[in-house]
Amino acid sequence: MDVLALSTYDDAPFMNQQIDALEQRGVSFERLTVPGHVSADESRGASDYLRFFPEVIREARNGYDLIHAHYGLTAPMALAQRRLPVVLTLWGTDLDGPAGPLTKLCASRCEEVIVMTDGMRHRLGTDCTVITFGIDLDLFRPIDSDRARAEVGWPDDEHHVLFPYSRERTVKNYPRAKRIVEAVDDRVDRPVRLQAVHGVDHETVPTYMNAADALLLTSKREGSPTSVKEALACNLPVVALDVGDVRQRLAGVDPSTVATSDEELVYGLVEALERGERSDGREAAREVSQEETIDRVLDVYERATDSETELERSKPAVPQR
Repeated sequence: MDVLALSTYDDAPFMNQQIDALEQRGVSFERLTVPGHVSADESRGASDYLRFFPEVIREARNGYDLIHAHYGLTAPMALAQRRLPVVLTLWGTDLDGPAGPLTKLCASRCEEVIVMTDGMRHRLGTDCTVITFGIDLDLFRPIDSDRARAEVGWPDDEHHVLFPYSRERTVKNYPRAKRIVEAVDDRVDRPVRLQAVHGVDHETVPTYMNAADALLLTSKREGSPTSVKEALACNLPVVALDVGDVRQRLAGVDPSTVATSDEELVYGLVEALERGERSDGREAAREVSQEETIDRVLDVYERATDSETELERSKPAVPQR
């Protein structure tokens, strides 16, 4: 199967891992990214997206079996061509943010739609399949914490709380995380340092996960946060707001906390640091292994191409002249 993949970001590790895993299963990909500059505090303009339309339409003529559009804002370009079936994957912020109405309109016109959580499925209000991005359990695994801290250069006489995002990404709410850690710092035996880790090679992220004492998630909204699943795979305790599918992912994991207020975040982080134990999250992470999720994505691809075949068969024959 040959697939044209559209995205707004070319450096999204969770998307690229999925594509790499699909390629290992025999799927061939060509990737197109919306042009223009984007950063943590700067978005593309409308002209960037308009320039993407003709690029997608031209490329779609080159013999693909389907288009896989990642993120709602790529759906209009995918649908602008009329030759190929479209699979749309929604990440969460595209459904809940300002582009939500456009995303919902486009989703209803795609052959298949993938969402991250049951909550997203209910909010979308149209037929879709819940498949979260999978985790490479060979890459994300527990290793010795002392060795991991030595590799990343973190001192042993401090508690280290991981914030695995850019400080500038407003939706991740670094100021709230900083406020929580400052409150916790007065209540535990050792200094607490908030470690904002961003822009490192993805292969080194497991080392930071194993060097940390807890992961803190303070996002304003999420779909299915990959960092939480990666932390589970490394047995890193997670203290998180109740966003996206966090409550589902952390169900039964100890120690972990799903909070709805600053007070609960502080309490959960204090408890995790004072206990000083790794979690039992790896077993829960097996539910979202890369292998499991790739099987389900392939099923979606087959349904999308089968539905297109049935559509072609159902069209009336055109009389020959």
